[in-house]
Amino acid sequence: MIDEKVIRVWMRRIQSEFSEMPGLHLTKVQAQRLWSLDSQLCDTLLDGLVAAQVLEKTTRDAYVLAGSTRH
Repeated sequence: MIDEKVIRVWMRRIQSEFSEMPGLHLTKVQAQRLWSLDSQLCDTLLDGLVAAQVLEKTTRDAYVLAGSTRH
């Protein structure tokens, strides 16, 4: 079980990084490497940010800031 406090801290950090760099797009593997996350925690964080409509998953399996794929 992953500590909820750890999840909240990481979600804020990841949201902040995507907000500061709106063009950022990362695959799950890239996100794991960038933030040194294990697979389970990375899945939890990315899924949570997609569910919260902070991030979107593209058709090429990259994660981007929500709304950044619309023209």
